[in-house]
Amino acid sequence: MVSVHELSRTDARRIAVRAQLLDGARPTDLLKVVRQLTLLQSDSTAAVAPSADLVAWSRLGASYSPAELSDAIQGRALIELRGMIRPGEDLALYRAEMAEWPGSGEVSGWRTAQAEWVNANDACRRDILDRLGRDGPLTSRDLPDACAVPWKSSGWNNDRNVAMMLEMMVQRGEVAASGHRGRDRLWDLATRVYPDDPVIPVDEAIRLRNELRLRSLGIARMTGPECPVEPGDVREVGEPAVVEGVKGAWRVDPSQLGQPFNGRAALLSPLDRLVYDRKRMVEIFDFDYQLEMFKPAAKRRWGYFALPILYGDRLVGKVDATADHKSGVLRVDAVHQDVPFIKTVARAIDREINDLAHWLELELAMPR
Repeated sequence: MVSVHELSRTDARRIAVRAQLLDGARPTDLLKVVRQLTLLQSDSTAAVAPSADLVAWSRLGASYSPAELSDAIQGRALIELRGMIRPGEDLALYRAEMAEWPGSGEVSGWRTAQAEWVNANDACRRDILDRLGRDGPLTSRDLPDACAVPWKSSGWNNDRNVAMMLEMMVQRGEVAASGHRGRDRLWDLATRVYPDDPVIPVDEAIRLRNELRLRSLGIARMTGPECPVEPGDVREVGEPAVVEGVKGAWRVDPSQLGQPFNGRAALLSPLDRLVYDRKRMVEIFDFDYQLEMFKPAAKRRWGYFALPILYGDRLVGKVDATADHKSGVLRVDAVHQDVPFIKTVARAIDREINDLAHWLELELAMPR
């Protein structure tokens, strides 16, 4: 029987930072980065840069070019699945669930409601398949709304019938993202996009996904709430752990235990996996942060798309920055210090801000 590992918060932070490739040993290969992280979140918000590119830059530095990511997707080394860019070989871990959608056994109420909505609009689903088969790839704008029953939501998806139908068809394994036309995603039949790899059975696939997720996070909760796309928990893979001063059961990647740590400074996307699980971020890093792009400007504390600052194994502040490509300027309105920066910390963070401007090919405008 494996004993429970007793970890300090410092231990837990260092494990998380190393697993996310944010320690002093910078990687040099984009595909290896994505395979370790398991995913890059595809998000169109580009106040500084698209999140997937920011995450890659945070690891690889200014030698990274967004064209590398585009080429890898175009060549199918990476695939886009439900807003996440994943290694192409990992698609085999999702195909069995697609075939069973909305699921086998006891299915949650919201998944059942989705299936009922798709069934009520089967004519629209078939029309999309016909049009993509004849004319694809196409954007959602190219596809007419033939839904008999509109999608109802209290959020911004209300009446976005074609977009929601495409999302359900992705889950069913019928359509797939095949690229972009400008900022619009292109859709095509999944049979034209996905490799014809052997399907891995659901139970084995879930276990393998949990193992990959724990390897990428280093340390994670054993259980957590159901998540439609990417859970934060890992069930029983890895080894059991407790974190000093934090309640609950954790699992840790044993390969990360007892490893030396050499930290550095890094600017993170708000959607970076180191901070995406806000509960874990608070418990382990004691970091106060919210993405404030949906708040009125007057109520923002840190900025529209403030970048969390990592130094060593601590999250120490935020950078409020905006890339103004028309003016050719990276405008930094504020560098918020959660703790006062000593000179070595300030210099390291300044280097990262300068590197960000260099990577974006913009002049840097800093507050005095």
